[in-house]
Amino acid sequence: MAKSPAHKFGQIIGDVLEAAIAPLLNTFAQKHGLYLDRKGRREARNSKKVTWKDARGNVHDLDFVLERGGTEKVTGTPVAFIETAWRRYTKHSRNKAQEIQGAILPLLEAHHKAGPFPGIILAGVFTDGAIEQLRSSGFAVLHFHYETVVSAFREAGIDAAFDETTPDAEFDRKIRAWDTLEPSARCGVGSLLIKANQAAIREFLSQLERTVTRRVDSVRVLPLHGTAQALASVTDAIRFIAGYVVNQGPQLLVKFEIEIVYNNGDKICGQFQDQQAAVAFLRNYETS
Repeated sequence: MAKSPAHKFGQIIGDVLEAAIAPLLNTFAQKHGLYLDRKGRREARNSKKVTWKDARGNVHDLDFVLERGGTEKVTGTPVAFIETAWRRYTKHSRNKAQEIQGAILPLLEAHHKAGPFPGIILAGVFTDGAIEQLRSSGFAVLHFHYETVVSAFREAGIDAAFDETTPDAEFDRKIRAWDTLEPSARCGVGSLLIKANQAAIREFLSQLERTVTRRVDSVRVLPLHGTAQALASVTDAIRFIAGYVVNQGPQLLVKFEIEIVYNNGDKICGQFQDQQAAVAFLRNYETS
């Protein structure tokens, strides 16, 4: 099924956003010795798409992934999952926010040992509620407002403003105007978009840097002993606790609870049934 002119023009704006962000992330990756994966050919994968699997084997396509230890031939450990999205209307913003959550949250769960940074770069019209929904779920959000997008295109001689009443013929004119632009002029649109949002970009990259450069501040280990009791009611549970002899000598180990606390406030927790599993978990962070 052919894409509508409105959809095609929206794709152009989305591509401009992605192309504008890529150099920033590439510079960041080089500074911190990371590998930036984005759409395109890479020997480490069979597809041009950047895809990662969650713990259930479901595949999720992403825009950018920063990897520690990654190369063209080797997939590294993910330290950041970053998505971009463009939307023109508020009625679509919350659905898009939920769609991005649905892609990244399972990946965060699958790679919880690495504690990757979840970032979202939005452009266009997104409600405060949609953005707060993302932030409350732990995402760092960079938002390029609709007006700055329109302004950046205007400098290149293209009227990027539109609404639900804009006819297809007008979108066709916008697309033709974009297609006739010189490559340098197209890059200029992205550069203007970046220039107009410098403060927000610095804050987003600062949040990313705090995750990438974080160090272990402390490790809390709680060995739990004893036998679990299944009680029929809250009253029975209260009676059991009230009569429990706290210091009753050595008992069988039930599990280890481990909490790793980083200097930026991040926490990674785990529960393990034996010493070997607990030690294996901590080995992942020994050099952090």
